[in-house]
Parts: sequence; structure tokens; C-alpha cells
Amino acid sequence: MPDRHSLSIQSASTHWRSYRRAPSIKLPRKWRHWLLDQGSLTQRLIEKSDKNFHVEVVYLGWDKPSASEAHALNIHPRQQVLIREVRLCGYGTPWVYARSIIPASTLNGPQRVLKGLGNRPLGALLFKDPTMKRGPIETAQLPLNQGPEQAWARRSVFYLRGKPLLVTEVFLESLLNVQ
Repeated sequence: MPDRHSLSIQSASTHWRSYRRAPSIKLPRKWRHWLLDQGSLTQRLIEKSDKNFHVEVVYLGWDKPSASEAHALNIHPRQQVLIREVRLCGYGTPWVYARSIIPASTLNGPQRVLKGLGNRPLGALLFKDPTMKRGPIETAQLPLNQGPEQAWARRSVFYLRGKPLLVTEVFLESLLNVQ
């Protein structure tokens, strides 16, 4: 399971690959449909877990984005952002680790609700918003807890009423252990 510190550091140095069209590199077959799916990951996890799904908040607070995150959002790296890190769990087991970076300028108007999600899934809110647009999916491999083990991840910039937020999702092997 990635911890907050290792994911933050890796986000700064990881090479993310964008997929505006068919993948130019081979992604592992077992992860391809998870990494490149344009639909709601929350909905897929709810279905996979027979509705035995929950969100655990790991961290919520104001901080600075990594350089890579700031670049993806087209904001200054010293700009304060709301960072929300969660575990998406099925059958009580963490399946996905997610990190959302929300610029302060995004958190006005109807998007103020993003500050108070608590244990509710962000994906449910994003995919119900008729103004939501999703940028290209980028993928990368990230080390887990600064060790030799790696996990596949994806990230996308979402836009609500034209205002950006970045969502990174790290897929854990436990997701594949469920039939």
C-alpha cells in the first residue's frame, strides 16, 4: 500500500504516459482494462464488490502539489491545493489508493461540496455532474512504500464547470484476487 509520503515523492519524478489514442507501449493485460477505462472507477468497484464497498480517508488537508501535479493542472507549484488521499475498499480490503489534488480556485460555487466529501466517493460526484469533462488518461508504474514492489497507476485531470482537479489512482494487487 503506498503511503502518503512515497506517493507524493513519486508523483514528482515519475514519467507519466498519456493515451489520447491506442497505447503506444504495452500495458500488462491484467491491468489494461482498469487503467484505460473512461467510465466511473467507483461504479466498477461497487459492482465488483457486490456493493460491499467503502472509502477510507487517509489524508485531507491543504498543501502544495508536486511539480508533476502542478504541471498537469497548469498551476504554480507553490499554490496551495486541497489534497485528499483515500483507500477504495471492496469486502473490507484496499483495492485502490487514490490521491486528488484540488486547486483552491476550483472550490467555489457548486464545487464547494468537494471540501466536505468525507467517506463519500469522489467518483460518484464527478460522474453525476453534467458539466464534467475528463482529460487524457496518463499511466505509470509507482513503487510501493519506496521498496522494490511496484503498482500500476493512472491519473486524469477532470473539469467541473471548466475548473480542474487531478485524480491519481494506484491499483493494488488485491483488486485482482477477487473473482
